Amino acid sequence: MIIIKSKLKVFALIGLILSVISLFTHFLLARYTGQSFDGYQASFTIFSWRPIFQNLDLASNRPTHRRLWGLVRSLESIHPHANPRGQYEAPALKTNGFIFVRIQGGFHHIRNSICDVVVVARLLNATLVMPELQSTTSSKGISSQFKSFAYLYNEDQFIAALAKDVIVVKTLPKDLKSARRKKAIPSFRVPYSSSPDFYLHHVLPVLKRHSVVELVVSDGGCLQAILPPHLEEYQRLRCRVAYHALHFRGEVQELATTIVNRLRASRRPFIAFDPGMTRDALAYHGCAELFQDVHTELIQHRRAWMIKRGIVKGKLTVDSVAQRSNGSCPLMPEEVGILLRAYGYSWDTVIYVSGGEIFGGQRALIPLHAMFENVVDRTFLSTFGELSRIYGRERHLVDSNPRPPPVQEEKKNESWKTSGPRPRPLPPPPSKPKTYNIEGWWGWVAESDNEPESTVTELRINAHKLLWEAIDYTVCVEADAFIPGFDRDGKGRPNFGSLVTGHRLYHSAASKTFRPDRKEAVRLLDEIGDHVYQANSTWLKLIRKHLSKTMLDGVTEAFKSSKPQSFLAHPVPECSCLKHEYFELSNHTSSPSNHLPLGVNLGVEYRCPAWMDNNAVSQSTKYMEYDEDLDEEDPTTSTLFFGEKSGNNEVNGEETNNKEVHMEDQEELEGAER
Repeated sequence: MIIIKSKLKVFALIGLILSVISLFTHFLLARYTGQSFDGYQASFTIFSWRPIFQNLDLASNRPTHRRLWGLVRSLESIHPHANPRGQYEAPALKTNGFIFVRIQGGFHHIRNSICDVVVVARLLNATLVMPELQSTTSSKGISSQFKSFAYLYNEDQFIAALAKDVIVVKTLPKDLKSARRKKAIPSFRVPYSSSPDFYLHHVLPVLKRHSVVELVVSDGGCLQAILPPHLEEYQRLRCRVAYHALHFRGEVQELATTIVNRLRASRRPFIAFDPGMTRDALAYHGCAELFQDVHTELIQHRRAWMIKRGIVKGKLTVDSVAQRSNGSCPLMPEEVGILLRAYGYSWDTVIYVSGGEIFGGQRALIPLHAMFENVVDRTFLSTFGELSRIYGRERHLVDSNPRPPPVQEEKKNESWKTSGPRPRPLPPPPSKPKTYNIEGWWGWVAESDNEPESTVTELRINAHKLLWEAIDYTVCVEADAFIPGFDRDGKGRPNFGSLVTGHRLYHSAASKTFRPDRKEAVRLLDEIGDHVYQANSTWLKLIRKHLSKTMLDGVTEAFKSSKPQSFLAHPVPECSCLKHEYFELSNHTSSPSNHLPLGVNLGVEYRCPAWMDNNAVSQSTKYMEYDEDLDEEDPTTSTLFFGEKSGNNEVNGEETNNKEVHMEDQEELEGAER
């Protein structure tokens, strides 16, 4: 009997082990198999994104692929070259003193300001102390591992990369540091976009007298964007700072690179999209009515705050419809999705959404998710542990001024009933305490002209946004295609998206970077109206033609509108050169200007060094070709703009005539060449 029981136990144990193995096998099969995941790395599935693709193999030699992802031929002439070109001496060992800088603002403000203060230090022959970023001080509750500048950027790389331009030190000498604590050193709150004369005539004499000055930069730039011709080397210094000296902190750069690799793990190209929909930008440009309910109130409240402080000169109430028609408002994610689908990107295109803040939250992105299956952001492509690691060891926060909890009416009534004998007459019930938990976190809008002070937790999140945007910045620069929804910030100046387009123009000018003309785009979108799902081939061709045109015209437009406010939004021609064959063409051809490479028309006159010529890939006749290739007979570029995911060629029982569309495209191209 004992032997039988022992055998039963053994069999039961074996059965249990086999069941566990079976369950584990089924789990693996369910998790790692499937049509859309063939060839995919299994480790990728630890993240919340599981991409779904219709075609696993995307042939790169097809005309459609070249049109959607290929280089812009007219911009292939431009290459990065930010090295000094004339006489440029190394910084003197003996300087006029130390410049200590405090920089306030968001990611793009900080990046612009750092480039400016380096140029100012060179202009004044001063030693630059590592700038202090006000969003990252220890009082904000961030990790003590990273101090100010080192929270976002790599200090050692910054110092080494600029060794031949300016002397940079990490801290002030002890005596000057003590004087700064006592506020005994001269300080300047520098106006936005100051001229070089301001520093030479006002700051330099004080610097020589006291051996140290403090500059407070708060508007995202302390030096005018376009410098006089004799200071052109200082423009190239800006490029060396922005694109070679400013490397993100090691942990941040590593995570950003990991996310890019995960996006590329599917061996598919991807689009980066920056909505540019911040509350400040919407308030400044009067776009409140693009939203509903409390979101409109929040935008209007912010606009009233801006008017009170002189940031906005207009009226509180603005016709948002008119602003949108004028191109003064951001393109909504839904509108960007329609443009991309009309251009020919299929439903399974990978789209990376950037932005430390998207006003309206994930709700605003729902239509984009409906049009594209693979819409992701940094949270889809990283784990909680990876994001926490870049924050460092942060202490537990105890808010010294906690927000009062919402008043619970039932408990209040109960306490009145059980409070015992009361004097007569009864006093009125206590007034409801002022708290913005009245009807949710936005309740303060109705009861105060001033927004409540930020808690320590909110200040910490603001510091974290710098790291989030650093990750997004890297992904956007590396993307196969990039499209901004807006190019202005909360003060009407170039924003995060403008910095990305400028960096892409410098680093790889020919990469696919859309710069939609919002006024024209809104007109085309309104033209189709509620019938977008029945868009005809004529309308689709107009959209494709518009987006293709703005890839070139947008560069010229940025030269006129963005560059006067931010050099980093358009670092051409000062930081660029022409490759040999283009250079020879520009000097010897008699072709009209519209047949020349765009780099020539943008004023790029410097010939690239010989080592760049080894990578020549094109012939001189290539410049005169039309930038867009013919579409193949492909459902994604037919009139089935929002066709089924299966790629069927029927809608409402009618078959699409791809051949006819192909011929129409041919006529369009011939017209463009004429």
